Amino acid sequence: MAYRRTERVQEQLQDKRDRILQAVRAVVGEVGFRGAQVATVAEAAGVATGTIYRHFPSKGELFAEALALNAGHEVSVMQAVADSEGTAAARLADAVRVFALRAVRARRLAWAMIAEPAEPEVDAARLKSRRAFADVLQGLIEDGIAAAEFPPQNARIAAAGLIGALTEGLVGPLAQDAEAPPNALTLSREITAFCLQAVSARPYEESRS
Repeated sequence: MAYRRTERVQEQLQDKRDRILQAVRAVVGEVGFRGAQVATVAEAAGVATGTIYRHFPSKGELFAEALALNAGHEVSVMQAVADSEGTAAARLADAVRVFALRAVRARRLAWAMIAEPAEPEVDAARLKSRRAFADVLQGLIEDGIAAAEFPPQNARIAAAGLIGALTEGLVGPLAQDAEAPPNALTLSREITAFCLQAVSARPYEESRS
C-alpha cells in the first residue's frame, strides 16, 4: 500500500508540474517573459506561489524549462515534416516554411521564445534548442547532398546558418513594436526561398590571385 501511495504522490506532483509549465506558456504567450510574474503563473496554474518555488528554484529556471518544453514540441513538428515523403529540397522547404508560419501565428509567444531579453537560464535554453532545430535541418541537407540535390558543403555549418537566417528573419516582424503584423504566408515564402537558395547555390571558390 505504501508503494502505491508513493506512486500516486509522484503522479500528483508531476501533474502539478505540468500544469505550471503549461501556465507559463499561456502567460508568456500573452505578456512575454518580461511581463510574466510568478504570481500570475501560479494563478493560471491554480496553485500557490510557494508551490511553484518547490518545483522550480528560481524564476529563471521556471521559464527556461517552459521554453525547453515548447521548443521540444516545435522540434518534433519540424522532425515530422523532415521525415515525410518527398525530395530533400521539398522537405527542407516545408520544414522552414512550417516553422515560420507557426511562429507568425503565435507571434507573442514566438517572440518570447526566440528573442525577448530574459534571464540567463532562458538564454542557455535557447542555445540548446537552436542546436536541436539545426540537427533536423542538418539531416535534410545531408540527404540533399547524398541525392545530388545540393552541392557538397559542410552540412552542420549550413544548418546552423539556416537557423540563424530563419530566426533573424522572424525577429523584426515578430517584435511587438513592428509597424504592422506580418503577412504569414508572404514572410514564410520569402524566408524559405532564401534558405533554399543558400544551400543550393554554386559553391564559393576563393580567389587565388
